[in-house]
Parts: sequence; structure tokens; C-alpha cells
Amino acid sequence: MPQPSPRARRLLTGFLLLLVTAFLALGAWQVQRLFWKLDLIARVDSRVNADPVPTPARAEWPEITREKDEYRRVTATGLFQHDRTVLVQAVTERGAGFWVLTPLRLPDETIVLINRGFVPADRREPADRIASELAAGPVAVTGLLRLSEPGGAFLRANDPAGDRWFSRDVAAITAAKGLTDVAPYFIDADATANPGGLPVGGMTVIAFRNSHLVYALTWFALAAMSAAAVWAVHHRKLV
Repeated sequence: MPQPSPRARRLLTGFLLLLVTAFLALGAWQVQRLFWKLDLIARVDSRVNADPVPTPARAEWPEITREKDEYRRVTATGLFQHDRTVLVQAVTERGAGFWVLTPLRLPDETIVLINRGFVPADRREPADRIASELAAGPVAVTGLLRLSEPGGAFLRANDPAGDRWFSRDVAAITAAKGLTDVAPYFIDADATANPGGLPVGGMTVIAFRNSHLVYALTWFALAAMSAAAVWAVHHRKLV
């Protein structure tokens, strides 16, 4: 079988070197993502386990970001507005059901949505959890600050007109319920028991997929294979 011409070898070598460069760049990028993810996990872990701080006031709302605020442990005291409660469909370790989101009016007259916890599908009606719905007077809530989930769930858009919710979309819920001065976040209540046992709080799932090391090793392996191919082109006969 005739050997490739010098020009063909040069073209093949150039292509292989391009692959080596690209694979090394992708591997380095995944290493950067790995350290970013590890730092994120460490920061979130420190927030979750920290002492609670007062929920951000209105003046702080424009500065809230996912990177520095989500999963911060906060506390708020106010009056629940049970007549403005919405149910958001949820699938949890307890099965299918709903998150119970109730506005909490704070002393400064601003409102923050509280995800009070989970109820199974057969307990969605207020009459089925009447003990907690009759809670009157100021209540203190401690939980994790979460950012809005706009739009809905995968392939399932929120339907405000039909009062059907698939994500905790703060802006849409605010508009649908005629609320004003509402914080751009909600609070996932902790596991403190509610009267009557429902809703069940403290069910926030905190999990970060971290496959960056596997990806990095894959890209670096491909770079090594491409480099070996370059060596083969110049030091061995191609058959």
C-alpha cells in the first residue's frame, strides 16, 4: 500500500495537533469547572449550617444573587396570609403531592413567600390540614433562602389563570394573587413541625452534580491519544 505523501503527512499532523490543543483546552476548562464546583459546594454547605440571619430587607433585594445568597439560612417573623396560599406540584421522597406556598407579611409591610412544606395529593385541601391553616398571630419562620423558579417545570408551564403551578415562580404567583412589595425570593421552611403535622418542612434537596473530574480525564486521555498518533505519523510506517 503506498505511503502518504509528505504533504498528506503534514496535513494529518496539523489536524492531530489541532485535536491535541483542543482536547487539552477542554480538559483544562473542566479542571477549572471542578474547582469552581467544589468551591460552590463548600460555600453552600457553610450557608446551610450557619446561624440564621434576618431575611434580606427591601433595600437589599436588588443585590441578591444566586452565587452569594441561595441556600442562606434566614429567619422571618410575620403574619401568614392563608387566603393567598398556592399549591405547587412536587415529587419528593414522600411521593407526589404539593408544596404549600403562603405569603408572610412582615412588620415593614413587605411580603415574602414561604414554602411551608410538602403535603400529599390527598391532603391538598385546606380542610384536610385545618390545624395549620388556623394558625393566627405572628409566626417565626426559619429556613433556606431560595431564588424564584420562573416559567414552570420541564414541558409543563405554569397556568396562573387556572391556579395550576409547577414551579415556585415568585413573580407569577405575586401577580396572580394580587400581592405587592413581595421579595424576589422565597424561603424553604425548615423541619419545625406545623400544627397537625402538615405541611412537612425541611425537605429541601441540596445536590450538585459534579462530573467535572471524569470529563477532564476523558479530554486529557483523548489529547494523549492524539499526541500518540502524531508520534506514529512521524516515527512509524503507516500501513
